[in-house]
Amino acid sequence: MKETTHRLEKRFSRRALLAGVLLLTSMSTQANDLFPENIFLTLKDSGEIAEYPGQKVWKGDPVMLYNSITPDGKRLVVSSPKMQSIYVFDTSSHKRLAKVKVGKASKGLKVSPNGKEVYVANEGEASISVVSLDNYQVLATIPVDKTPHNLRFSADGAKAYVTLQGGAGLGVIDTRSHNYTVIPTPGIPNPHNLDLSDDGNIVYIRDLSNSVGVLDLKTKKVLKVIPVGNGHAGIDIAPGGKYIYTGAIADDTVSVIDAQSLKVVKTIKVGYGPHGVRVSRDGRWLYVAITSEDKFVVIDTQTLKIVKTFRVGEFPFWVAVRGNP
Repeated sequence: MKETTHRLEKRFSRRALLAGVLLLTSMSTQANDLFPENIFLTLKDSGEIAEYPGQKVWKGDPVMLYNSITPDGKRLVVSSPKMQSIYVFDTSSHKRLAKVKVGKASKGLKVSPNGKEVYVANEGEASISVVSLDNYQVLATIPVDKTPHNLRFSADGAKAYVTLQGGAGLGVIDTRSHNYTVIPTPGIPNPHNLDLSDDGNIVYIRDLSNSVGVLDLKTKKVLKVIPVGNGHAGIDIAPGGKYIYTGAIADDTVSVIDAQSLKVVKTIKVGYGPHGVRVSRDGRWLYVAITSEDKFVVIDTQTLKIVKTFRVGEFPFWVAVRGNP
């Protein structure tokens, strides 16, 4: 009887172990499925960069803030306002390839669609640095209006759009001539972050406070101002243009805006201080950096529910996704 019981216990233990292995495998597969491409998070207060899947973390420098990945996925460019510099990292080896001195309080940056240059918004001196990714030299410094914060290129790279947090509106730079003009943004007094529609005709602008402005680039008119969560944040329109997502660093929500009706259709509780938001290249997942809780969450863009939470280093700030500039 004892032998029979022992055999049953042993068989049950094997089954439990096998079930555990299968569960772990399933969880691992699920986690990997959340990342069609590797993504990169800046960890502002710990001065690090985190890569997923796999949660690889490497040391950067003080105040790793905004980041942008080259179109081939091989290099990551990161700004540090404290060091008045940008850093270029090899995404495979995590080795630092370059440190380039730019302007005061270097904040938002973006790699050009051809991967040859990076534009950097120097918030502390009202200028944009144009840096070569061939030789890591500053090619030009373009004067702009007060407090430039972040940038976005047109799909063909012919124009760079700059949020002018000081209140002038949206800056427009011709990337060949470096000619600079401004489009006023009434109702959006302090443009903070931005994204472009798929056709490049509409700019979605996240303000410093609690609103999103919809600017028609053809008519140069603000079509609508949409109330969202409190404080500033990133903003991203999903590939295919169905939803626009924005965080709220002084709140605990992500707002989901329908791109057709321009109405908030969902408010998702994610934890306090969501700032960086980025959709996966295939539009399936939304990644949100939660600054005050040292975590980031993955949201299913079909159900608009959180499916996974990851603990990370101190103050996760911005998210770079290859294929979603």
